[in-house]
Amino acid sequence: MSEELSHFNQRGEAHMVDISAKASTRRVAVVSGKITMQPTTLDLIERGEHKKGDVLSIARVAGIMAAKRAPDLIPLCHPLLITKVDLRFEIERAQNAIKSIATVETQGQTGVEMEALTAAQIALLTIYDMCKGVDRGMVITEVQLEEKTGGQSGQWKRNSD
Repeated sequence: MSEELSHFNQRGEAHMVDISAKASTRRVAVVSGKITMQPTTLDLIERGEHKKGDVLSIARVAGIMAAKRAPDLIPLCHPLLITKVDLRFEIERAQNAIKSIATVETQGQTGVEMEALTAAQIALLTIYDMCKGVDRGMVITEVQLEEKTGGQSGQWKRNSD
C-alpha cells in the first residue's frame, strides 16, 4: 500500500485523482457499522411497532440512496456507475444493537469503499433519526471497511483477530 496521500498533488494542493489509465475491473467493498440503543427501542424496531413505520426498511432504502450520492457529499470522490448495493441488518440482542452491513459493487476504474461507507452510515443515521423521539442515547460505532476487492491493490480483508 502506498504511503503517499493520493488526493494531493506535488505542490500539496487537493485534487481529484486521475484514474484514466487504470484498468476497469470488478470492484466490491463491504462496510459494517453498529448502533446501540435501549432494549425497549430495539423491541419496537424488531416488532415493527414504531409509530413512524418499518424502521429497517426505510433505513435500507436510505442507505441505498446514499451510496449513489457519495460523490455529492465527498468532494474528491469520483462519480461511479454502481452496479449493486446490498444493505442488510443483523439484530445483536445481547448488545442491544443493530449491525448495518453494506456491500457495493461496480465495474470500473476506482473502488467503491466511499459508497459503501456512506451507505452503512446513512442507514444507521436513519435508524437514529426515526427512533430519537424514544431514545436519544443511541450510539453509532464501529463503522469500518470489512473487505474490498479489485483494482491494483487486489483483495483486502480485515483481520478477525
